[in-house]
Amino acid sequence: MPNWNKILTEVEASNQVNALDRMRKEYFEIIHRETGRNVISYYSGWLKQPTVHTMIDELDKNAFMSITHSLDKGMGLDIIIHTPGGDLAVMENLINYLHKIFNGDIRVIIPQIAMSAGTMIALFSKAILMGEQSCLGPVDPQYNGVACQAIIDEFEKAKEEIAENGYDLSINKYKEIEYVPVEYPSTQEIMTELHEIEMKIGEEMQALEELLGIN
Repeated sequence: MPNWNKILTEVEASNQVNALDRMRKEYFEIIHRETGRNVISYYSGWLKQPTVHTMIDELDKNAFMSITHSLDKGMGLDIIIHTPGGDLAVMENLINYLHKIFNGDIRVIIPQIAMSAGTMIALFSKAILMGEQSCLGPVDPQYNGVACQAIIDEFEKAKEEIAENGYDLSINKYKEIEYVPVEYPSTQEIMTELHEIEMKIGEEMQALEELLGIN
């Protein structure tokens, strides 16, 4: 099989609008003759155009079903895949469908990267074909970027702490309260300050009465 640069050179040399699609079919036919198996591909340009929607979804499942419908189910299926992943529920449903119609005779070929749901598709197959440059993603389930096992561990730790504290859910049991000492003036100082305030009020009242000519 040629590398990507050689394919691009051939496409440019052919000067045809559908050259890339024609070459894809030609090389798929070569693979088919070598293996005697059905060959399809699922790939996205997510490394080159990360802003474009490239995740596995319901539309992809429909495409898989359409393209495999007319294939000879007795020849097995090889899937060439390059994907960042996508909806795990869609992936599970798709794999169950493909396994049923091809009787589990599925191989996955990973030229470069198959992450997340792409990794799961590969693991569901009977064989994975990879090169030294190929890469699969981690297999631990994650939720919003957090490992699910870490969430479970934190939950179990919290459950143990609650049990150890007699199932007391008051916040004081789990949050340390910091007391900051506050110094208040003595009684004598308070009385002296009140006396000074009272004298000042008296002086101001006398000045107001003289101003009004009440005295």
